[in-house]
Amino acid sequence: MKVWGHTAAGVPVPIYTLTSGQLEVRVMAFGAKLVSVRTADRAGKMADVVLGYDTLQDYIDDTSTHFGSIVGRFGNRIALGRFAIDGKSYEVPANNGRNALHGGPKGFDAYVWQAEEVPNGVEFTLVSPDGDMGFPGTMTAKARYTIAGNVLRIDYTATTDRATVVNLTNHAYYNLRGDDQGNILGQRLELNADRFTPANAELIPTGELAPVAGTPFDFRKAEVIGARIGDANEQLQMAGGYDHNFVVNGTPGTLRLAAIVTDPESGRTMTVETTEPGVQFYTGNFLDGSRAGRHGVKYGKNEGFCLETQHFPDSPNQPNFPSTVLRPGETLHSTTTFAFSTSDAK
Repeated sequence: MKVWGHTAAGVPVPIYTLTSGQLEVRVMAFGAKLVSVRTADRAGKMADVVLGYDTLQDYIDDTSTHFGSIVGRFGNRIALGRFAIDGKSYEVPANNGRNALHGGPKGFDAYVWQAEEVPNGVEFTLVSPDGDMGFPGTMTAKARYTIAGNVLRIDYTATTDRATVVNLTNHAYYNLRGDDQGNILGQRLELNADRFTPANAELIPTGELAPVAGTPFDFRKAEVIGARIGDANEQLQMAGGYDHNFVVNGTPGTLRLAAIVTDPESGRTMTVETTEPGVQFYTGNFLDGSRAGRHGVKYGKNEGFCLETQHFPDSPNQPNFPSTVLRPGETLHSTTTFAFSTSDAK
């Protein structure tokens, strides 16, 4: 551990480096962010496969991309920032058009979390007070990063003293060729999902669980990410690419395959497993090259992808989606793993 820098209020921000024989991972207390993941290609060459910045101040100044952050209290979108629990209405300030995104204008990614070293990793803790961004209840959230061999694991827990809603995820952007190696459109994606949740023009789900069969959203067999991204498909055109929640096959609460991504050029492969019911596949549609990232590279559109394991967007307003309500006496548990390997296939 070392102190990477300080916030404007003088709060120190520690950063931790986790190493195994196959991975080097850095995580920091500001936003409980995943700063970097270094792993080898098929020739043994190490590269960082997560987009990010060289300095803490760059992360503080960037209030839009959420690079590597743990987002909450409610990751993804809530329509109009409004929801009700047990007949009582609540409102989160809008920060994405008319809607609330990733917990509102000051989500969990904007706080310095408390850090504690644990075996093979670090656990970050944040206490979100009652009324924080309009959410009810004092909620304690934990995000634990650990590594073992070629696997990075994130365990999430949360408790509350009043009924609230919660959806925690990690918002890292990946590029398996390397974070400074251009776009991700030639990488191949397999998603273990027979269905997805179509959205309207504001990227709020319609409530439908639509089959992927016969659409550009069918990644049940590995497909090149960019092969159909420009298709004349209303969902793709509204989002400017992929920015959709997929319904992970299998039983929520059990650790199961969500996605496999392979970069044919480097051979790097990432396998994602999760206990969550969904995963948001996002192709960096809003990256615009306006900010210089690591190595001074300006990350443009499609230069990173996200696989945000999660409950579905706008779940508090969608009665047929899995519930995101957390009540006193209950503990939220969620796990996602990222396994890195190489393939000889080109």
